[in-house]
Amino acid sequence: MTDALKLTGVSKTFPVGRSLFGAAKGSVKAVHPVTLTVRQGETLGVVGESGCGKSTLSRMLVGLLEPTTGTIEIEGEALDNADPALFGKKIQYVFQDPISSLNPRKTIRQVMDAPLKHLHGMGAAERAARIAEIFDSVNLREDFLDRYPHEFSGGQAQRIGIARALAAKARILILDEPVSALDVSVQAQVLNLLADLKAQFDLTYLFISHDLAVVEAVSDRIAVLYFGSVVEIGPAVDIFANPRHPYTRLLAQSAPVVGRPLAEPEATGTELPDPLNPPQGCAFAARCPRAQDRCRVEVPALATAGQAKDVACFYPLESNAPT
Repeated sequence: MTDALKLTGVSKTFPVGRSLFGAAKGSVKAVHPVTLTVRQGETLGVVGESGCGKSTLSRMLVGLLEPTTGTIEIEGEALDNADPALFGKKIQYVFQDPISSLNPRKTIRQVMDAPLKHLHGMGAAERAARIAEIFDSVNLREDFLDRYPHEFSGGQAQRIGIARALAAKARILILDEPVSALDVSVQAQVLNLLADLKAQFDLTYLFISHDLAVVEAVSDRIAVLYFGSVVEIGPAVDIFANPRHPYTRLLAQSAPVVGRPLAEPEATGTELPDPLNPPQGCAFAARCPRAQDRCRVEVPALATAGQAKDVACFYPLESNAPT
C-alpha cells in the first residue's frame, strides 16, 4: 500500500507578543516535530484535548499554515515547493462549522464552481456535469444549487462542504471535527456518507475529533496528541481498549459511555502545561501517576511498543492483548 501522506519532523511555532520594534517577545510551540505516514485508502484518526495541536497540524497539511520545520509530502511530492493549485487537486479540507465555511453571498452553484474553474480550468458545461455528479453522490437535489448557505440545515450544509471538497477531485480529505456541530442522528448519516464516498472514490481521510467513540468507529489507526506531540499511535480496534500511554488511558476513562457511571479518571493533576513555560522532560509527567524522576528531565521518543503500536513513554502500561 502506497503512502498518501508523509510527514517528516513537521512542527509549528508561533511568536507571542511584540516589542516596540516588532521583535517577538516569546514563542509557543503548538506542534512539536511529528513524523508519520498515512497510507492510501486509510482513515487515520487524530484525537486529543483542546489545544493539543490537532487543528494546527491539519491546517499545515493543506497549506493554510506554513510549517516551522519539517517536510510534508502528498503522494510523494513535497508541499513546500509545489504549485498550490496542484496540491488543491490532491488534498482538501472539510471544516467543522459547515455554515460559516460557505460564502453567504454566493449561491451553492457559485461555491461549487470555484474549484472546478480555478483548479481544473473546466468549461461551463463540464462544470455543470461534474457538480450534478457530485451532488448526486452526497444525496442532495440539484435545485439546492441555486440557494444560499443560510437556507440549509447543518447536515445539508456539511454535505455541501463535502461535495465542494470532492468537486476538486482530491484524493485526500482533512476532516476537522466534521460532525461535532451536528445532531446525533445527523452525525450517523454524515458518517455513513463519508464511508460510502471513501469506497466509491478511493479516498484517504485524516479524521480529527475529540469524540473518541466516533474516531474509533471510523478509523483504521488512531494517533493520540498531547501538548503538540504524538504520544501513541496504533490500530483503532486496540488503541483505547488496550492503551499503552497513561494519557491515552486518561482519555478513554474520561469519555462518557451510555450506561456507565461517570468516574474520576486516574490522574494526579488536571491542568495542561503552560505553553509559554513548557516543562522539562515529558509534558504529561505532572499529571501522570506513573511518572518517575527520569520523566521530569528527559523527553521520551515515540518507539515501538508491540501490537503494531508506537508509544512515547519510558514506563508504558502493560499490554493485556494476547501475544
